[in-house]
Amino acid sequence: MAGRWSPADLPSLAGTTAVVTGGNSGIGYHTALELARHGAEVTLAVRTADKGERAAGRIRAEVPGARLHVAPLDLGSLESVRRLAETWRGALDLLVDNAGLMMPPSYRQTRDGFELQFGTNHLGHFALTGRLLPALLAAPSPRVVVVSSIAHRHGTPKVVDGNPPESYQPQSTYANSKLANLLFAFELQRRARAAGTALAVTAAHPGVSSTNLVTSDQGLGSMRGVRLLAPLVVPLVFQSPARGAEPSLYAATVAEPGSYTGPRGLRETRGHAGPARPSPVALDEDLAARLWRVSEDLTGVRYAWPDGRGQARRRFPGRA
Repeated sequence: MAGRWSPADLPSLAGTTAVVTGGNSGIGYHTALELARHGAEVTLAVRTADKGERAAGRIRAEVPGARLHVAPLDLGSLESVRRLAETWRGALDLLVDNAGLMMPPSYRQTRDGFELQFGTNHLGHFALTGRLLPALLAAPSPRVVVVSSIAHRHGTPKVVDGNPPESYQPQSTYANSKLANLLFAFELQRRARAAGTALAVTAAHPGVSSTNLVTSDQGLGSMRGVRLLAPLVVPLVFQSPARGAEPSLYAATVAEPGSYTGPRGLRETRGHAGPARPSPVALDEDLAARLWRVSEDLTGVRYAWPDGRGQARRRFPGRA
């Protein structure tokens, strides 16, 4: 990447349709804002419709004429994921798998009985992307962006176990869920290529940014002290959510398929967007294939590739 890229460098996105999960706040909001500013028709897929409508109102105030929609989506419910996908009409050019939650202090489950972080951060997006795959493949140059975290470096191959309750620790289970995001992104790109499709898959992370991940009532914000102090402390220490959204925006428009983008400064915690460093575990193709099979079994979602290609691990060149 030459020079310093910024959202001002985004190309015209007129005629592009996009879905941003968690587009009502944090880096998701700023991702949706900039996509809309550059002409995309953006759907904010959010857990709370009222918050989504307020976010859409703020975007319209800054970008008059912005084409925005709000769709209910609870990534912790496979039924909610199914409903959103079934109501989608037409081709989809861009899906930004952004929403997530971070480090509930004690073990919690999704509506489907999965550990909350693994189920929401990974399985929900795995199912959503799979169910929207026909709409993506109907677009001329479709793209999926999966938002991970530098915390993925602390994830382990035990990610395929789905964060069982007996080994629950907030930090390690969050790290595993973000490792799952990265394994998923890289494997999805391999399968899209093997199937001969035009789908481009990229990954990104926001560094250490001031978002509501810390204050969310589904994560650390469930602790009263964190909920009260974080809004005062976090903005002073972390970079802004607008800056944190830059890697996602780069990944959504100009990054190479299969790439990983993050901030370039202070060990990828802040700064301008540039190439990010995945952990060796995130590059483990065998582990990624295992996680894919586990994710299919848990969600019941199978990806509908043209002519059934791209599904079987044995079809990948150089892999047994």
